[in-house]
Amino acid sequence: MEISHHCFSRVFPKLLGFKKNCSRSKRPRKRQIVSVLLETSVILISSEYKFQQTLTLRQRTLGIFMNLRLERRIYSWLSRLRSGLVVVFFIMLSMSSMHKVHGDNTTEFTIANGELSLGAPDGWKRVQPRSRIVETEFAIKPTKPDDQPGRMTSMGAGGSVEANISRWYGQFSQPDGSATKDRAALKTLRIAGCKVTLIDISGTFKDMPGGPFAGGQSIDRPDYRMMAAIVETIDNGNYFLKFYGPAATVEASSKGFKKMIEGMVSTK
Repeated sequence: MEISHHCFSRVFPKLLGFKKNCSRSKRPRKRQIVSVLLETSVILISSEYKFQQTLTLRQRTLGIFMNLRLERRIYSWLSRLRSGLVVVFFIMLSMSSMHKVHGDNTTEFTIANGELSLGAPDGWKRVQPRSRIVETEFAIKPTKPDDQPGRMTSMGAGGSVEANISRWYGQFSQPDGSATKDRAALKTLRIAGCKVTLIDISGTFKDMPGGPFAGGQSIDRPDYRMMAAIVETIDNGNYFLKFYGPAATVEASSKGFKKMIEGMVSTK
């Protein structure tokens, strides 16, 4: 009985803790589920082995079988539960493989010190940020072979929403000389408890490959487009997510970017 108490005291806190974590997040991560299943399976296998040793020892020393009925039932239950967890584990692996085959998998990342989670579209490649102020960066394959790849960055920064939007307007110029502000699209949403401002700008982009603080010269890139989101958090300031590149490349992933932003969830 002391072994059964040992097993229950280790297995059930794992399962209850997992349930509690799931209730906090609308989208629990697959690696959390797999981790709980693996840890629980190890505990069950260890307990099952200890049960077997105990049963064998008692049978040899006492020769009493009738008093071991409860232990045998628990041993049988552990074996079945362990087998069930193994089956669930492999089903999850199969489902994960199917998602990858059908192109429905996403690359998750977080902002605001891990308090907000987003899923990047399939096909976006996570890369090392070019600048130290960028927290997360993705490279997006261009739709035309001769074009530059698209780039998506996320970072926390200071300054008001209006000041940053004005700075972005200044990074674009229009072939006909009109004001970029008049051609930009601006929208405000409420997502995961945060105010989110969406901006869509097109024109000739003044690209600075070394970053705005590198002091290098800018490169004019005609027919560029930038889709951006400013997330105003309560405790962690403002976060900026910018997706820019050749207009055709941005257009090809525009729905994916919108889905990424609108699908943002709180991890708290």
